[in-house]
Amino acid sequence: MHRRITGKLVIATHNPGKLAEMKELLAPHGIEVVSAGELGLGEPDETGNDFRSNAAIKAIAAAQATGLPSFADDSGIVVDALDGAPGIYSARWAGPAKDFTAAMAQIERLLQERGATTPDRRKAHFVSALCVAWPDEHLEEVEARVDGTLVWPPRGTAGFGYDPMFLPDGYDRTFGEMDSIEKHGLPPLGLGLSHRARAFVKLAEICLEPR
Repeated sequence: MHRRITGKLVIATHNPGKLAEMKELLAPHGIEVVSAGELGLGEPDETGNDFRSNAAIKAIAAAQATGLPSFADDSGIVVDALDGAPGIYSARWAGPAKDFTAAMAQIERLLQERGATTPDRRKAHFVSALCVAWPDEHLEEVEARVDGTLVWPPRGTAGFGYDPMFLPDGYDRTFGEMDSIEKHGLPPLGLGLSHRARAFVKLAEICLEPR
C-alpha cells in the first residue's frame, strides 16, 4: 500500500540545482523540507547499476541517519550514439569540481568521433528516478524520462548540468534557455516538461495530498 508523506521531509541531495527544483515542486504541497547538506549528512557511495537503485541508496541512507522520511533523485542523460553513456555516471563525468562545461565538451568530442553530426544521430534522453524512504524501510519509487536531441554549442545559462545542450522534442529552446516554470513547473503554471517534473507527478499521485 502506498504511504503519504507527512511532516518534515529530508531532501537527500548536495546538488544545489536539484535541491532548488525539488523545493519548488514540493512547495505547493506544504511539506517542510530540510536538505542533507543542511543536516551535515555525508554522501553515500552510489553503487547501484541503474537510476532507481541509486536513488534508493541515497534516500535510505538519509532516512536511517535522521529518522525522517527522505526524498532522493538519481538522474542523468542517456545518449543513444554513446551506447547509453554517461547514464548513471552523468555527475561523475563532471569530476570532483562539478565542471559540466567540460562534461558537455567530452560528450560532443565523443559524438564527433563517432560521426554523430546530424540531429537524427544525436538523440538523447534524461531520466529521473525518485525514491522516498522511511526509517522503517518502506519505499515509494517512480521513474520518468524526457526525450530530445543534443545541440552544439550549448545554449543558455539557466538550469544546471547538461541542460544547455539538451533540446527537448517539440521545442526550439534548450533546457538551458528555459526558466524554471517552463522547464519543470507543473500545471496550471507549467507543463511538467522535465524528467524530474514528470517523475514528481507520478510520486505526487501516490504520496502527496492533492494541492
